[in-house]
Amino acid sequence: MYEDDEHVAFLDRWPTLPGKLLVAPKAHVEHVVKDLDEGAYVRIMLVVRKVALAVERVFEGERTYLYSLGSQEGNSHLHWHIAVLPPGVPYEEQQFHVLMTENGVLDVPPGEMVDLAARIRAAVLAVE
Repeated sequence: MYEDDEHVAFLDRWPTLPGKLLVAPKAHVEHVVKDLDEGAYVRIMLVVRKVALAVERVFEGERTYLYSLGSQEGNSHLHWHIAVLPPGVPYEEQQFHVLMTENGVLDVPPGEMVDLAARIRAAVLAVE
């Protein structure tokens, strides 16, 4: 849905919310604080913001979650998750609950994923 010389954005393979996606640097980076100089940090955060604004254009939400998880044991490559919380989700099912795959993932058919990616990509191109 987005790519530049340093970053890539793509849909989550196991989404817990519609349109959940990830933004990652192309270069292998593991630590968000100590492995990025100030300029690289600002650049990736601007990409995260741009993609998040695009996702918000496609999905109505009451809150947009932005978070970076991972560890040396799994997903050591730095990445940011972007997930829009739909309106009306009960409080006890919000925040970490709605983000955990243990609580279920969406079964989105491949054709719908392709359509969704195209819609978000068009929204990314419209974000200034």
